[in-house]
Amino acid sequence: MQVRHRRLLALTRRHPSAILLIVQLVGLLLYPILESTRAGPIALSAFGITVLIFTTGTVRRTPGLTWLSVCLALPAIVMLVLQAVWEMHWLQPWSAALEALFYFYAAGSLVAYMMGDMHATTDELYAAGATFTLLAWGFAYSFVVLQAVQPGSFSAAVNAELPRTWSELMFLSFALLSSTGIGDVIPVRPLARAATSLEMFVGVGYLAAVVSRLIGLTLLRRGSA
Repeated sequence: MQVRHRRLLALTRRHPSAILLIVQLVGLLLYPILESTRAGPIALSAFGITVLIFTTGTVRRTPGLTWLSVCLALPAIVMLVLQAVWEMHWLQPWSAALEALFYFYAAGSLVAYMMGDMHATTDELYAAGATFTLLAWGFAYSFVVLQAVQPGSFSAAVNAELPRTWSELMFLSFALLSSTGIGDVIPVRPLARAATSLEMFVGVGYLAAVVSRLIGLTLLRRGSA
């Protein structure tokens, strides 16, 4: 048991980006299940705090400033706790804004980490996936803020007049960032359309500039081996 614990700890230290990616992918599966339950808000807040902590740890391995990521994460964590325990839901737009800034900063730090040398390591390949999910989460939280500032910013075929759920906004974010479509959730306000257009641009640029570079470096390393 102790040997397994040491191996897991060593893996976490060698590939923090892989752990972050796994945690975020698990969140994609948990959110739709939890958000409709009675204990959903508490569970979602707890998981959000977990992701913030893991992401902060990952930023420590990048050229990003750890103190800045902590300064963004701590207030967001406090707000999430207040929303979960004391049901202060009016704090949601503020915590979402901080989380969006935090995830965008973490994504930028990972991009700097991946672009920092001419060799594609295994952890950098994991970082490519983690950065994609960080960007998707950052834009999804931006959509939460937009929806609070301008109600009715996003519509859907089902219950078009109601605010879109977190899972719906996350689905929209992944669809836009990957340029695979837009799905049944659509932006209807000008500011929402501008934000979604920006996400499409970021997604195309990320795949073209960062991912393609990592693939090229990986093939070059294999060819010279």
